[in-house]
Amino acid sequence: MSRDRVPGGGFAARPSQAERWIRRAGAAAATPYTARLTVDITPALRARMKIVAIERGLTLSDMVRDLLDATYGASGAPAP
Repeated sequence: MSRDRVPGGGFAARPSQAERWIRRAGAAAATPYTARLTVDITPALRARMKIVAIERGLTLSDMVRDLLDATYGASGAPAP
C-alpha cells in the first residue's frame, strides 16, 4: 500500500497573532472554593425533588444549595 502525501507538508499554518488569544495562567477569575457532597437517596425522592425544583424554576443543585444554606448558613453555624 502506498500513501500519497498531500503537497505542502500537511500542517496547519501558524496563527499570525497567537499571543492575542492565549490566556495567561494567572488571568483566570477567582472562583469561590467549593466541595462536592455525595448523598445516597432513593430514585423516588430524587424524582420528587426534581419536580419541586422544576416547579420553582431552579436546578436541583441550586435548590439543594439553598436548603443547605437556610439550615447551615453563615448566620448561625460556626465555620468549619
